Amino acid sequence: MTRPFRFSVNMLTPADGEEWARKCRRAEELGYDVIQVPDHLGRVAPFPAMVAAAAVTRRPRIGTFVLNAGFWNPALLAREIATTDALVGGRLEIGIGAGYVKEEHDRAGLEFLSPGGRVGHLAHTVAELDRLLRDETHVPRSVQSPRPPLLIGGNGDRVLELAAERADIVAFTGARATEDGLRVVTAEALEERVAAYRKFAADRAVEAELNLLLQLVVVTDDRRAAVRDFLPHVPYLTEDEVLGLPVVAVGTVREIAQQLRANRARYGFSYLSVLDPHLEEFAPVMEELRGS
Repeated sequence: MTRPFRFSVNMLTPADGEEWARKCRRAEELGYDVIQVPDHLGRVAPFPAMVAAAAVTRRPRIGTFVLNAGFWNPALLAREIATTDALVGGRLEIGIGAGYVKEEHDRAGLEFLSPGGRVGHLAHTVAELDRLLRDETHVPRSVQSPRPPLLIGGNGDRVLELAAERADIVAFTGARATEDGLRVVTAEALEERVAAYRKFAADRAVEAELNLLLQLVVVTDDRRAAVRDFLPHVPYLTEDEVLGLPVVAVGTVREIAQQLRANRARYGFSYLSVLDPHLEEFAPVMEELRGS
């Protein structure tokens, strides 16, 4: 089944109340389907930011992209989710992942577990959220039944297996954490990760929606010139490999639209996210893809 495209903007840049409201209204005017917020220290606090976004918009859904499970106690998080879903009129989507920034845990005085420990905590958190939010006796109650849609983000086998079991939406990451920092995932490696997920999800009755965050969006007639400033950050990739990355959307509006249609056919990515610095630039691409 080929899903129609859906688009979101992740509001990474902190802003005061007036500027936040302006950006959220602009996202709605441009046609974004979802307004998302991250969960990083030094960024906006996700739940009040989502309530504020919903207060100044009518159509877009509101979501997290993504909550760091390591920051949250499951019972307290269930309370936040249910309360927020009620306050935003049932427009909430919850995205969650294992977390990967040790420095943020250090600043917060929270233990930074091993990779396996973080995934284990994510699995426990997701299971508890599913149990609590589906419980009709849980107070407060979310508006959406049995719970708001759940997005799980990550690329590792255990996360993908968890997503196959629990998630309505699966967000694949375009980079992976290594001892030397984040390393971009190549097109071939990402294809292998999607195939691994599909193997885990083979027995699902309803397919999950597949999401990808586009890290770079540039509308231009000169694709190669547009990625030259990006090349020093990925010295292990050639210029052609960078241009072929699924997370890089560079070219004319028509070229980018063709690339994203091809990626949907190859990987299944129908739900595309961009960072708020690309809010305006991506808008004509959405128009080109709308309804296809």
